[in-house]
Amino acid sequence: MADQRQRSLSTSGESLYHVLGLDENATSDDIKKSYQKLASKYHLDKNPDNPEATDKFKEINKAHAILTDATERNICDNYGSLGLYLAEHFGEENVNTYLLLSSGWAKALFLLLCCGKCKLKAPEGEETETVLSVP
Repeated sequence: MADQRQRSLSTSGESLYHVLGLDENATSDDIKKSYQKLASKYHLDKNPDNPEATDKFKEINKAHAILTDATERNICDNYGSLGLYLAEHFGEENVNTYLLLSSGWAKALFLLLCCGKCKLKAPEGEETETVLSVP
């Protein structure tokens, strides 16, 4: 059985280009030529009893499918495999928004705005002073 390791999601798209033996500046023709060469080499008919070749063939097909789709290639180039994962689960149009909202500064801004509107009640008879503490 082939080694089934879970890959961590990256924020760069270089791994798909690496699968096809290309750099990030590859043209559509470069992608097509490299795909045809590798798909022929690892095709299931040429490697019927080789599970590693089967896995490599699937990986090559996935890389080709993503890099030949203009929208997915753009997401891959800008946000890596994390962006592709988010596009698959939340929609391509929501990737940028999701990443923006999940960033640390966006969370801090939300807390700042939220805490600025919260009113703290002091015990009766004491003066109130709003103090904002950011960890």
